[in-house]
This record gives sequence, C-alpha cells and structure tokens, in this order.
Amino acid sequence: MTTDQEESVEQEVTTVTIPSTPSKVVTKTKKVLKPDIRTEHPQKVYDKKKTIFRTYQVIWYIVGFVETLLAFRILLKFIGASPYSGFTRFIYLLTSPFASPFIGVVGPTIQGNSVIEWSTFIAMAVYALVSYGIIELLQFIKPTSPEEVEQTVDSV
Repeated sequence: MTTDQEESVEQEVTTVTIPSTPSKVVTKTKKVLKPDIRTEHPQKVYDKKKTIFRTYQVIWYIVGFVETLLAFRILLKFIGASPYSGFTRFIYLLTSPFASPFIGVVGPTIQGNSVIEWSTFIAMAVYALVSYGIIELLQFIKPTSPEEVEQTVDSV
C-alpha cells in the first residue's frame, strides 16, 4: 500500500443467538481503499499553465498586430489616401496577404475617393474568430486540478 492512499476500515458486528447455545459473536472486517490519484508536481503544473498562458499572449499579440494593420488599411482606403505615398504603399503591401483571400466576398462601397472595403472587415472578423478557436482548443491541453473541475462543473 502506498503512502498516498488513505485506508478506512469498516467493521460489521453480528450477534447470533441460538436458544440452546450461548451467544455467538461474528465479526466481519473489510478494508476500503481510496483510489490512488496521481498528480504532477505543482511546479510542473505551474510551468505547463505558464507556457499555455504565454502561448495565449503570443497569439493575441500577433492577431492584435494584424488587426491593427488591417484597421489602418480600412482607414487609409476610407479617407482616400494616395496609394503612391510611402506609408500607404507600405501598409497595403503588409496587409495584402491578409486581405487578399477575402477580396471579392463582398464588393467595396465607393463614394468619390473614399472606399469602404467590406472584405477587410470580414478578414478581421475571421482572424479574430480563428484565434479565439485556437485559444479554446489550447484549453484541452491545460492541466486541471480536481478543485477546478468541481468548481467548473458546479457553476454550470
């Protein structure tokens, strides 16, 4: 028996009385062992959770950066910025790999020099949703304690 297991002993005492003989006492004893639950060292659990948390941060940082660039693209198109300007050309160059898969889903709205590129809005929404899905998928890897499970199950 391991030291992690706790043991409880149940005793059942039965008294049998037969009229012609003295009382006879029968004792039944059974041992009940609690299941052996193996848990990782707290430092290992902390390190795993920290790694997953850092991964969340990196994913959200990258998505935030891409979303910011796409927002600049939307703003520059909306105000009718000259595509020959260095900054505008730089932003269009950086964002075209992210926006081009969605071009043509919905046509742009054009009013004079101003363009509302709806496909870029769709791209931003898709990237945010995909990132959220990846983060939720990583939740399956995260180690959980029995307390976390009880708290989560009880709150639902």
